[in-house]
Amino acid sequence: MNDWTAFGRVDADGTVYVKTAEGDRVVGSWQAGTPEEGLAHFARRFADLVTEVELVEARLKSGAADASHSLTSVKRLRQQLDEAHVVGDIEGLGNRLDRLTTLAEEKAGEARAARETARAEAVARKTALVEEAEKIAAESTGWKSAGDRLKEILDEWKTIRGVDKKTDGELWKRFATARDGFTRRRGAHFATLDGQRKQAQTAKEDLVTEAESLAESTEWSTTANRLKELMSEWKAAPRAAKEAEQRLWERFRAAQDAFFTRRSEVFSARDAEYKGNLDKKQAILAEVEALDVDADPRGAQNKMRDAQAAWHDAGRVPRESAASLDRRWRAAEERIRVAMDSAWRKTTPQDNPLLQQMREQVAEAEQRLERAKAAGDAKRVKEAEQALNSKKQFLALAEQAS
Repeated sequence: MNDWTAFGRVDADGTVYVKTAEGDRVVGSWQAGTPEEGLAHFARRFADLVTEVELVEARLKSGAADASHSLTSVKRLRQQLDEAHVVGDIEGLGNRLDRLTTLAEEKAGEARAARETARAEAVARKTALVEEAEKIAAESTGWKSAGDRLKEILDEWKTIRGVDKKTDGELWKRFATARDGFTRRRGAHFATLDGQRKQAQTAKEDLVTEAESLAESTEWSTTANRLKELMSEWKAAPRAAKEAEQRLWERFRAAQDAFFTRRSEVFSARDAEYKGNLDKKQAILAEVEALDVDADPRGAQNKMRDAQAAWHDAGRVPRESAASLDRRWRAAEERIRVAMDSAWRKTTPQDNPLLQQMREQVAEAEQRLERAKAAGDAKRVKEAEQALNSKKQFLALAEQAS
């Protein structure tokens, strides 16, 4: 991007050309500034295209991306390149994309082979599980351990992917038959044991006791997960005598309802707080968007800086509103930046205060990043890093232009 004339030119009428092996190709028109600025504009577009290619290449080579998806992306970029409105080394980037196409095709083939190998391994694993289940169903008299093992087999079964539907259905039918046969044998055995219902009642009393001990908890996530586990354990446990079952269930359900009702009330209060924060941020945005940046860009910039602190102090907003607010905020920042840039262009570099202002903004962004890191807020850290990188890029461009 430092030698734009090597790859493009701007005619006197503002028409922008990119140089290719087939000759110069029109990529756009530039009327907003000098020819050098026009070439720089289209060169940045080319840099963006190169960045996209580099990202696809990096993800493909690292194995982080699906090779077939990467191949589609490479072909799309290659097709777009011939008509792209950019100024840069079109031929070089095209050759790079051609090499990436070959690489992506090779990796896609390797992925297909790997999937086939994985399918064979998955079939072998499920077959071994079915054979073990059939042996348990036919021979085991260790009811609890055998039942637990069948549950473990089922859990492992659910983790195995990649078996074709027909084979999976046949293996599942054998497993289900084995499991059902074991269940019938175990049921017949325990039907003769008078202590079964007593054992079931004892187990469910333990579940009820634990559920009631959790009803007043404020560890919302941990307790909710544990109550769900208790519900699963309840459903898995044998039934107690009818009257005891009903009485224990009522206590168990009441404990759960008490907890989840309290949690719902707390979450509702939090949502109301977020709604209030949303109102504050919308008011701040309205003031920022109403600034007359053309009449007083410096004053607008100062007010924007003051508004940033109020924006941060306003706190979190509902998730569904955050993205829209951020877009409006960035648009307001860009509007002021453009106005300041326009004012900067009208003065000589040595008299222009914009560079100093931009350096101050970078310093402030660095401080906000440090505060976010100190607070341990991952979301604020990410937002602060993005803002800092953006301001540094604008400063670099301004310093180069000056």
